[in-house]
Amino acid sequence: MKLAAKNLDIATRGVLLNRLDARGIGVMNGDRVQVINPKNGISATAFVETTSTIAQQGTLGVYRITNERLQLEDGAEIEIREAGRPASLDFIKKKMDGHKLTKEETLTIIKDVVRDEISSAELTAYITASYINPLDMDEVEYLTRAMVETGEQITFASRPIVDKHSIGGVPGNKITFLVVPIIAASGLKIPKTSSRAITGAGGTADLMEVLASVEFTSSEVQQMTDKVGGCIVWGGATNIAPADDRIIIQEYPFKIDARGQMLASVMAKKFAVGANLVVIDIPVGQNTKVPNMQEGRKLAREFIDLGERLGMRVECALTYGDIPVGHSIGPKLEIIEALRVLEGSPEPNSFIQKSISIAGIALELAGKAPRGEGMVMAQDLLTSGKALDKLRQIIGIQGGDPNVKSSDIIPGEHQFVVRAPASGYVIEMNNRSLITLARTAGAPQDLGAGLLLHAKKGRLVKAGEPLFTIFADRNWRLQNAIEEGRRLMPILVEGMLLDRVPSAPEM
Repeated sequence: MKLAAKNLDIATRGVLLNRLDARGIGVMNGDRVQVINPKNGISATAFVETTSTIAQQGTLGVYRITNERLQLEDGAEIEIREAGRPASLDFIKKKMDGHKLTKEETLTIIKDVVRDEISSAELTAYITASYINPLDMDEVEYLTRAMVETGEQITFASRPIVDKHSIGGVPGNKITFLVVPIIAASGLKIPKTSSRAITGAGGTADLMEVLASVEFTSSEVQQMTDKVGGCIVWGGATNIAPADDRIIIQEYPFKIDARGQMLASVMAKKFAVGANLVVIDIPVGQNTKVPNMQEGRKLAREFIDLGERLGMRVECALTYGDIPVGHSIGPKLEIIEALRVLEGSPEPNSFIQKSISIAGIALELAGKAPRGEGMVMAQDLLTSGKALDKLRQIIGIQGGDPNVKSSDIIPGEHQFVVRAPASGYVIEMNNRSLITLARTAGAPQDLGAGLLLHAKKGRLVKAGEPLFTIFADRNWRLQNAIEEGRRLMPILVEGMLLDRVPSAPEM
């Protein structure tokens, strides 16, 4: 069937068909059609939505992302025909039924994910099937390799290439801003591709955006790393393991983080940037992704096993995850804290010790320091100012101001101090509630939003002393955060009344 194109400025993939035209082709909502631009010969598979009003009979509405490929002009004649059903759907159904996928079947699915041959609903079915019927280590390896094969890769002329990753779950975990410059200052190369926050208050890419641009191609990542030893960029702009970003988007509404997909997600990105030495930070704690040491050791063994299959040497650090790292949560607040430490501040100790521990493991893996002495070398690189000089080089090459100081960065102008209602020890800090509160204040989209913690677990506070300050760029978000804070009570002080039973006198 030949129709006239109508470009629709809707930021998604697909086409909008008049119901009568859809009936004539023999398709319904959710079916696929092949759309061909006769002028340039380009074709695209698109998912169908139908209407009786928006697209008139004889007209095909083409959504923006689909038209980025087709390059159609309004009114241009196009050809449309029913498209076949991809084989990947049969493989997804196989996984839904609890069977193991082969290497070829996994690659077919991921190729279709990257080419947008399967819909969001179909991708969600694959994610859910893998969540309910967990991938074994063979399937995890197949998924990792498929993610790498369907994206761009970086190859460096020399080795070793170092990388680090934290599996997340702990607020304020800004250690990349010490670890990367420490490792690069030692003479090693560390091309750090990072994520934006999905459920957290600030991903590493969100934080780096306070200082410099984070969107670069894979070739630019390689050039910057070769020149200054490292970079801190957003992985989503590099086309490295692009299937991973599509999977993460579908996982988000359900807060799914299936173990096999998480392993593949982390290691695919490390493998694709050419890393052969990797340190994985696994925070362990009640309100983290890994609740106890037993689960942490199991996950560490899986990372190491996958690394061996890929020819990468992996070491994992099980770290304390019951409380935030440092005192700040949110992009600008965390960058201020990181810069202060690089500028010579001896606090916060939790942030410094975790950073030099992770960096020290990497230095030992790379042979820069004997086993057990990497932490000392990392501390020397930090206190000597060499790490600060290196971060300034990284900021400069990414287009930021290399002379920026911690005092130059101003957090949100709207603030509210939460004070202790009673005297006592801080006995609990709920990571999830703290993250929720920082996000309610606007983080990470509002770079100045977040929390500054004045008292951490174990500290004695007096009634009226500040527990934490909420920062926001917009007053209405601050007010929402204040109300949310009253509901969540993210920090508990000994002696605070939690409940009264019975709540009312019995009649």
